[in-house]
Amino acid sequence: MPKKKQAVEEKNIVEEIVKEDGEINNQPEGKLLEKVAESESKEGTKEAKSLEEKKKEIIKKAKELSKKVETVKTEELKEKVKVKKRTDMLIPLEEYVKSGIYLGTKVITPKMRPFIYRKRADGLAIFNTDLIDEKLKEGVEFLSKFNPEEIILVCKRQAGWKTAEMFSELTGVRVFTKKYPAGILTNTKLPDFFENELTIVTDSWLDKNALNDTLRVNKKVLMICDTNNFPRGAEKVIIGNNKSAKSLGVIFYLLAREYCKAKDIKAEIPDLQWWTEEKE
Repeated sequence: MPKKKQAVEEKNIVEEIVKEDGEINNQPEGKLLEKVAESESKEGTKEAKSLEEKKKEIIKKAKELSKKVETVKTEELKEKVKVKKRTDMLIPLEEYVKSGIYLGTKVITPKMRPFIYRKRADGLAIFNTDLIDEKLKEGVEFLSKFNPEEIILVCKRQAGWKTAEMFSELTGVRVFTKKYPAGILTNTKLPDFFENELTIVTDSWLDKNALNDTLRVNKKVLMICDTNNFPRGAEKVIIGNNKSAKSLGVIFYLLAREYCKAKDIKAEIPDLQWWTEEKE
């Protein structure tokens, strides 16, 4: 048999073995096996061997190689990737979990569905914590493009008043809690009218007046979105529970910490415990 034809046939055998042999399939040694087979076919032999003998030899070599090559199982590799990702998180995963930031509502809007990991037995949606961290990083990066005087934070939800005001104190960003004066961004006749470039909206339902005013004057919106929010008009979204004081505390803490770092603002930022402690 011509050497070229023999090499092709032997390579086909290798591919067949890699597909059929459970001990070889999907393992790195399968690739090494193919190289061994190709090398052997190039060298050739003076004495012709049957294809069946070749097959037995290749299987034997593959098993020998499998003992020598250190393989990383798929699950182990996934775990290593997870650990690497978690070390890059803004705060440890445990802190996200303790704050309840991953807990959504029973209602999931279409735009929020991609961020949902699963639904609990009681119907509550669960956010993907990796995506929570990712969206916070994106939010911080976007926020850092603006100076403090160009930003306003609106938080009508009482659970966020304390930490929203601390965020304002540390960063110099103007904050509206309890009540947002409608028209302050749109009505030039109002005595306290002013122009901003970015509005941070804590909840699109409660803070709809600020959201509508911002969109009316074509300014940017950074929105904190729970599973039941519609991120209408938002340039960037931060996902997570926007009903809980602890969860909002984590969000405002990370925004304050990372914004001050990006803008080189010298501020003594309270540790995370202060932002998430129970109200007296």
